[in-house]
Amino acid sequence: MKKAEIGNEYLTLGVISDWVREGHELILSQEVKAQVERCHQYLKEKLTNSDQLFYGVNTGFGALCNVAISGDQIEELQVNLVRSHACGAGESVPPSLVQLMLLFKVLNLSKGYSGISRAVLDRLLVFYNRRLFPVIYKSGSLGASGDLAPLAHLSLPLFGEGEVWFEGKKCRASDLLPGLGFEALTLGPKEGLALLNGTQFMSAYAFHAWQKSTHLMDWANFITALSMDAFDAKSESLDPLIHSLRQAHSQGYVADCIRFYLEGSEISEREKKQVQDPYSFRCVPQVHAAVHSAFDHVGDVLEQEINGVSDNPNIFVDEDRILSGGNFHGEPLALILDYAAIAISEIGSISERRTYQLISGQRGLPAFLTAQGGLHSGMMIPQYTAASLVSKNKQLCTPASVDSIPSSNGQEDHVSMGANAAVKLYDVVENVHDILAIELMCAAHAIEYRRPARSSQMIENMLARLREELPFNDKDHVLYEDMRICRAFIVKYNPLDFA
Repeated sequence: MKKAEIGNEYLTLGVISDWVREGHELILSQEVKAQVERCHQYLKEKLTNSDQLFYGVNTGFGALCNVAISGDQIEELQVNLVRSHACGAGESVPPSLVQLMLLFKVLNLSKGYSGISRAVLDRLLVFYNRRLFPVIYKSGSLGASGDLAPLAHLSLPLFGEGEVWFEGKKCRASDLLPGLGFEALTLGPKEGLALLNGTQFMSAYAFHAWQKSTHLMDWANFITALSMDAFDAKSESLDPLIHSLRQAHSQGYVADCIRFYLEGSEISEREKKQVQDPYSFRCVPQVHAAVHSAFDHVGDVLEQEINGVSDNPNIFVDEDRILSGGNFHGEPLALILDYAAIAISEIGSISERRTYQLISGQRGLPAFLTAQGGLHSGMMIPQYTAASLVSKNKQLCTPASVDSIPSSNGQEDHVSMGANAAVKLYDVVENVHDILAIELMCAAHAIEYRRPARSSQMIENMLARLREELPFNDKDHVLYEDMRICRAFIVKYNPLDFA
């Protein structure tokens, strides 16, 4: 197994993607180990030599921040914190996202500003490397003091409580972990608080959306090229002269991609009767480019968050200071999570319009893409499904970040609601995946009515591969199976696989 060393280097989203995709084992650099131990030792000495109160270290939490806790109760304080905050509700978080939460929590705590012991960090690493993923629930975080409820569920198994996913099964930690050789951790000063403070739930969902949406945007460009030939659309809207006028790099990029996918297409190059095409074809570079630009911004903010420290209070050893602030507040993520949902939903919205045009009986295509309309309904109802998903996305794209409900007796009086934005974004991305799969299915069906004319070599290569799993069938049959094949096809391949 490849090893990935966590040091003090700034990590790009691309590097993190490689770590996760290739299954790297995570290890700590000697520098990181030293800085974590140094901060932990500093905190221990500070508590021994001072009567000063430090939030969450020797005080209560939230509105109870002025309640002092005696030294012999500090361990109980930290365990009680985790137990009391494990109040998640709803469906469980997919294990792949829990894996990201573990990774981002390790990165956050490895900076050496949290005062935790190496034992806590090492246990998180073992959970990540052994694929022991705590069971976490989607609802319960306000995205304010970080993701308190989800991170409490992440932390419970560290000391033998809660549940974990292991080898595809959900198990009670108390039943599973002793058999794997794990003793329950003892939590020292601030360790429970350091585990719970942070934005790792929101960050994991944002990373998943960034990663999957990037892939879907590539496919959206490729499927557009296929649909353009299936609809016998003009290619002049892709001309570089048009896009040079707007000074938008991403717009030219999208047009370049679609032109590349259509290169050598007999259908694209032949003379057209129509003067213009509908916006869902003609304005794709403008719409898709706006989404690309949005995700560039999403990636920049997310990368900063993953490389930063979202714990509280923060311990500055060299300055001999322990400072209480608000780096756990999820507002930066809440805004980009809402932004990302709005952006990627537009990929689905314009895709559904292309599907509608393809089945509408224009440009020599039979209505609903069936030669025996009436007896057969053809592709009539898949467009209904796409329209339903687009409508659902409109509802899900209502921003969560504009809401705030005070909590903790008014101490936490402004919250980001970023966790709700995160969960909504996940659903929007899944819906867009299905919408694109429907367009792929319909466009691949429609282009058969252009035969014997040929599309580009890339598109013909893709169609040949798709036909191995989804033969052309002009008679009514159970279409949800075809939709699932197309959805899986998008996951399996990248457009450049057909070059």
